[in-house]
Amino acid sequence: MPAPLPLAPGETRTLTGDQAQRDLGAALAAHLAAGSVLFLEGELGAGKTTLTQGLVGALGFTDTVTSPTYALMHAYPTPQGSVLHVDAYRVRDVNELYEMDLEDLIRTARLTVIEWGEGLYADYPDAPILHLEHLDGRPDKRRITRTR
Repeated sequence: MPAPLPLAPGETRTLTGDQAQRDLGAALAAHLAAGSVLFLEGELGAGKTTLTQGLVGALGFTDTVTSPTYALMHAYPTPQGSVLHVDAYRVRDVNELYEMDLEDLIRTARLTVIEWGEGLYADYPDAPILHLEHLDGRPDKRRITRTR
């Protein structure tokens, strides 16, 4: 069983620069058990996809990780299993995602990262939620808080 996440519920971290976010993502990947779901929330441009790049890269994916805003879902193959990256921002009803076999995709994924997934919180009550936000009006400085 993996060790607890490097960010406890209620804990906040301040990060400067994209690499610091990718590094935190890599640290999180080492602590998330196979089959885990992780929720990322925050304003546009707060670094949700950047954090996901660190997670996916740490699991061995070497190609480009991009936001799935328009596709809704991307699956990244890694040596440890697929990482599912979901962006529910444009989804009005979470049933749309379930109609796209979300439940089966999550069940078979090594890790699932869901951006803007408030409508799915109740379905995955053990999944950590990280909230990302800009600090001091600077695009390179961000605060990450684990809310669950």
